[in-house]
Amino acid sequence: MSLVDVSNVSPALFILGVVFLLLIFGLLSFGILRMFGQRFRSGWICIGGAVVSFVVFMWILNRWFL
Repeated sequence: MSLVDVSNVSPALFILGVVFLLLIFGLLSFGILRMFGQRFRSGWICIGGAVVSFVVFMWILNRWFL
């Protein structure tokens, strides 16, 4: 069994990752739930918001943490 060393992860990177993961997967699951409720337009808007959030997250990671 091998362990992963996470001592070099900054607190800012950890908080950013947690916030964006909650945002992305929250919007994604809310969009799926909206679609099950026959509200397709708002479901697609939530899924689009999840995609936009992911793109912004990747941009922030490449801009400030590389």
